[in-house]
Amino acid sequence: MKTTILSALFLLITSISSQAQQLKKENIYSAKMKKEIETVIITPIVEKGKTYKSVYILHGYTGNPTRTYQQDIPNLQQKAIENNTIYILANGNYNSWYVDSPLKLDSQYQTFIGEELVTYIDAHYPTIKDKNSRGILGWSMGGHGAINIGTHYPDTFSIIGSSCGALDFNRFGTGYKGYQVDQVLGSLESLDQSYFTFNKIDLIASSHQMLILDCGTEDDQMIEMNRDFHQRLTSRNVYHLYIETPGDHTPSYWSKSLSNQLSLFENYFTYDKL
Repeated sequence: MKTTILSALFLLITSISSQAQQLKKENIYSAKMKKEIETVIITPIVEKGKTYKSVYILHGYTGNPTRTYQQDIPNLQQKAIENNTIYILANGNYNSWYVDSPLKLDSQYQTFIGEELVTYIDAHYPTIKDKNSRGILGWSMGGHGAINIGTHYPDTFSIIGSSCGALDFNRFGTGYKGYQVDQVLGSLESLDQSYFTFNKIDLIASSHQMLILDCGTEDDQMIEMNRDFHQRLTSRNVYHLYIETPGDHTPSYWSKSLSNQLSLFENYFTYDKL
């Protein structure tokens, strides 16, 4: 009798464990960069035979995946459960700007995230392998990255989110070097026009992707470039959602805004697919 009870208890614990939420850290190899990239994958409570939506989250300048779920979006694990969504947090290096650098062969983060990482995650996790259930989101440098990568891969991502995004290199001033953009893209004067977010509006207009933008009204670094981008999208009749709320370029602002955007992503996945 005792053996039977212990066996039943073991099976129950094993069953619960197999369905538990996971926060897993992996070093995922990039063939393009010939190096491993630290990545955090947060899953909901996975049920056998079920597949899940996926959202790729890009940290800001000097950030990293651990800081993302510990400080920047501290309710991310609960969000994974509530939204039944897998969140993927790749280390974009502290200053990669999420581009394929023409200068540094080991800084090809557009290809890594948009192709290599998506392929790996779809092969190793129970994702819904369809663009209509896959999105990309970031803030500050990561907001630039989300738009850059998302628009480059319209058949991979159906929804793109940018919070207080660093969208216009022309307005960086001394920050272009201060934020080390020049180290991955070269001088602003010689920069290829394809790297400018404002030049992607034609691409966005034809991609049929959902775009969400937000920025804090006291964010002196980013507010005007976000307002201008919103106005240009509006003048082209590009459907998008633009939000301004009180806040500065601080973790207290983007922690709230990113959590809100993830809820909007869930609403889109459920109700508003194009």
